[in-house]
Amino acid sequence: MKPLADPRHVRVGGADEAVAPYEAFKAAGHEITVATPGGVVPPVDAASLSPEANGGPENAARIRSVAETAAEFHAPIALSEVRLDEYDAVHVPGGHGPMEDLAVDADSGRILTQAVRGGMPVSVVCHGPAALLAAVTEDGTHAYAGYRITAFTNEEETMAGNADKAKWLLQDRLTEAGLTVRVGEPFAPHVEVDRNVITGQNPASSGPLADELLKKLG
Repeated sequence: MKPLADPRHVRVGGADEAVAPYEAFKAAGHEITVATPGGVVPPVDAASLSPEANGGPENAARIRSVAETAAEFHAPIALSEVRLDEYDAVHVPGGHGPMEDLAVDADSGRILTQAVRGGMPVSVVCHGPAALLAAVTEDGTHAYAGYRITAFTNEEETMAGNADKAKWLLQDRLTEAGLTVRVGEPFAPHVEVDRNVITGQNPASSGPLADELLKKLG
């Protein structure tokens, strides 16, 4: 089994959103392929590795170690090279990066469209659901329209001090695209499962989301 990950950018909170599922998938014996636009090695925002962002220095050191040493993060393939029949699941971590590139990336959109149409498990966390915006079908409809999901909320963006700086807010854009966004308590674990799509609201949801994906994979 190969879960396909796509962490082009890892921002505040983003490191754990990549590392926690990575550790869960590896512990379960799965092979992981990281894919990014152009095969670029995903950069890590230093703020997402701070003790404050990771519940203390011990966990921050663990997250940093995995982010710096995991071979998969340092040898990504290009999204354009991904052939979905070689994989069993797709996982998209968060950070603000997906809002900058994956939200408009045609290859990412192709992968996510094929995955949801084929019933493949798709897990997406925090700002990662921005990638779903590119999943537009040939007739112009949205492949995830009508799905119940969660994502980093307007309230969380405001509490984090980013709402006034953002070009657009993820919760609003997903709602406009026809997805049903469910909101939980700010920064508390919250996961939604609708058919083959698993979404997590924030960094604290990364572990529970990975557990739900593993249940799908049996």
